[in-house]
Amino acid sequence: MSRSTVLRACAIYFAIVFGVSITAPASAQLTVWEDYDISDAIWSVTMVKVDPGAQDTYLEGLKSTWVAANEVAKSLGHIESYTIYANQAVAHGAFDLLLVIKFPSTAAVAPSRERYNEFMKAWGEENMAASNRTVAELYNQIREIQGEYMIREIKLK
Repeated sequence: MSRSTVLRACAIYFAIVFGVSITAPASAQLTVWEDYDISDAIWSVTMVKVDPGAQDTYLEGLKSTWVAANEVAKSLGHIESYTIYANQAVAHGAFDLLLVIKFPSTAAVAPSRERYNEFMKAWGEENMAASNRTVAELYNQIREIQGEYMIREIKLK
């Protein structure tokens, strides 16, 4: 082993043992609200894996369930927006679609009898029952939910 290889190995060993970072500044300390802001808005992100050949069927179902319900929620001011994203760099086991809903605030995600009643009055029991049937009879056969996340935007100053 050459002397430079031994010295490099020793430097790495000491860096690990003493917690010294070779690549990152030792005093990197950002402070929330001074160095970056965190949004009050929250995005709900659902990762969906769809069976091969079933994406159009799933999207058609979403149009009458998820999209329609989100249109009602948006018209009531319960959400700001909703979007469907398709994964273009598919790898084995990766998600196919992201279903994203933007809530205007943290409070908008909390349980609320008032918002629920307002939504149900606008959406209706019949639409809710039809959506539940679609989920049970179609969605559960052609898709798998791979994960659900609640995320916030961070803006560095």
